[in-house]
Amino acid sequence: MPTGFVLCADDFAITAGVSRSILELLGRGKLSATGAMTSRPHWRGLARELGAFAETADLGLHFNLTCAAPLGAMPRLAPGGELPALGIVARAAVLAPAVRREIAAEFRRQLDAFEEALGRPPDFVDGHQHVHVLPGVRRAVLDGLARRYPAGGVYVRDPADRVSAIRARGVAVGKALVIAGLASGFRTAALRRELRVNRGFAGVAPFDPARDFAADLARFLVCPGPAHLVMCHPGFVDDELERLDPVVATRPVEHAAIAAFVPPSDLPLRRLSQLGV
Repeated sequence: MPTGFVLCADDFAITAGVSRSILELLGRGKLSATGAMTSRPHWRGLARELGAFAETADLGLHFNLTCAAPLGAMPRLAPGGELPALGIVARAAVLAPAVRREIAAEFRRQLDAFEEALGRPPDFVDGHQHVHVLPGVRRAVLDGLARRYPAGGVYVRDPADRVSAIRARGVAVGKALVIAGLASGFRTAALRRELRVNRGFAGVAPFDPARDFAADLARFLVCPGPAHLVMCHPGFVDDELERLDPVVATRPVEHAAIAAFVPPSDLPLRRLSQLGV
């Protein structure tokens, strides 16, 4: 039986406003994990503040291949210095070995940036727009982690869940099923490399600011897995965010709902290591 769940805020360091929101929620004990976009210029200036939560939350790498600029040259994937849209990444990673080599190198650079700023490996790795599970990308991520951290201390996010659980929650069902299909085989591939993986996933949302996110957050805990992970996207909106990301208006809505959220007594907020993974 599950003994808790992880609530993970994505996109730390994408902008100052998003990062301030996440830091505030961490300080109030409302999150148990966050993934950092170490390719963003805000990362180095904010890393020290984030590192203060190393004992109370999982701090991970939110691998980025689709937002703004990479850390190093990627002449095939990002010839103009800007990362492309998700669909372009997906096609190029499957079709071009040279692109896969660029992705593996950029993954190493983003891991380096995490370690240089915090002085330690990340607790976990996931991907912006779930890019880490894409065919052509997942091998670079999983092989890179297995080689770099052979002790198996880092876990990876599996954004799939049982069809019955997704349907029972009733939130963005079609979108959640597409992501689960995209991630097919990812868990098996990670376990084959002796990497830890969450068991149970929710948080896929329609990003509609008119929805009651507090109600959706409660639904994300329906049919939890034994090591359940719920992603979220809180943030304070700034001009930079509006230029960078399509998810804007719902971020302050999520922040307010998470700030007020009290987990069920039988499903407390936990780090993944506290759930036996």
